[in-house]
Amino acid sequence: MQPHICDAREVRVRNLDLDCSLLLEQHARNLPSRRALPSEVAVIEQPPKLVYLGANILVTGADGFIGSHLVEMLVSQGANVTALCLYNSFDSCGWLDDMPIRSRLKVVRGDVRDASFVRHLVCRQEIVFHLAALIAIPHSYVAAQSYVETNVLGTLNVLEAAREHEVARVVHTSTSEVYGTAITTPITEAHPLQGQSPYSASKIGADMMAEAFARSFDLPVVILRPFNTFGPRQSERAIIPTIVRQVLDPSSPSIEVGDTTPIRDFTFVEDTAAAFLALGKAPQVEFGKPYNAGSGIGVTVGELIDTVLKLTNCEKPIERNPQRARPPKSEVWTLLADSSRIAAHAGWRPKVDLQQGLLRTVEWWRDRLERGQVRREKTYVT
Repeated sequence: MQPHICDAREVRVRNLDLDCSLLLEQHARNLPSRRALPSEVAVIEQPPKLVYLGANILVTGADGFIGSHLVEMLVSQGANVTALCLYNSFDSCGWLDDMPIRSRLKVVRGDVRDASFVRHLVCRQEIVFHLAALIAIPHSYVAAQSYVETNVLGTLNVLEAAREHEVARVVHTSTSEVYGTAITTPITEAHPLQGQSPYSASKIGADMMAEAFARSFDLPVVILRPFNTFGPRQSERAIIPTIVRQVLDPSSPSIEVGDTTPIRDFTFVEDTAAAFLALGKAPQVEFGKPYNAGSGIGVTVGELIDTVLKLTNCEKPIERNPQRARPPKSEVWTLLADSSRIAAHAGWRPKVDLQQGLLRTVEWWRDRLERGQVRREKTYVT
């Protein structure tokens, strides 16, 4: 039985009149309407392109989904990037292995759980973008301690090192999951934090540690709280990649999903990376405080599936798989961002809408499938 959610299921909605003529011409399909909240803040123009030319920048979690996109942007702006990748015995640096810019990076393998290692790594860095984390929610149900060690203690190590070496700024990565199911919408940074999974609880702990270091030691750390980032290079543990893989893969006879009623606020990965850059240099941010980064548009998982099916002209059946559903009290039913603070303080707003982002994501997956560069198994990724 689906629980009643105060206010969150009573979101004021309207059809968003999107300019989709090009998409419709290309795909000859009507796209479903999406939930949207009218903005109550003035649109602030994006500031001139932030310049990181010559700056010494450390990115932890550089080998991952968002981290690799952030690294690309920093390199394009002329930054001297040190990319921390999780140590492994396969000589792999994750997504950085496939990127032409790798030769322009200082790639270091290691682990944020090692305080001594992190202390040496942070030395002589001007800005630290801290993205290294364990993020898969299902795995946190069976390995909660590893999430605390990486997400909380790892963050503590980064903050301690930044304090010791007097780093000019740390941008710490939070997640919209810390809010749990929305009590009020849209979700502002004042919304209560609710640990509805071991993952979200560990991120709440990490966020509080960042706030504590800003309050206790005047550490210039700012907290970015992205909402449901998607795009190329995202693993199949996330909802959009798992749908797109099953839609495009001819060996998948159907599309298996969990609950299709939760509402999510999707942001394209390039926009999320741009939010990091904005907070890394904006002069008027509040240290120790969180900044939401989302589109402000809510879409149910069911609507998302319909959109992908129409964009790809797919007619595969949808099958509900209980294994893909979270425990009822752990499921986050509604996430919908109010990003007015980051717009006001750093001039950020998303540029890529959901349909455009989905098209780019679908094309990336087509290419990966054609090249055979996908994991062999098609089972549920935890």
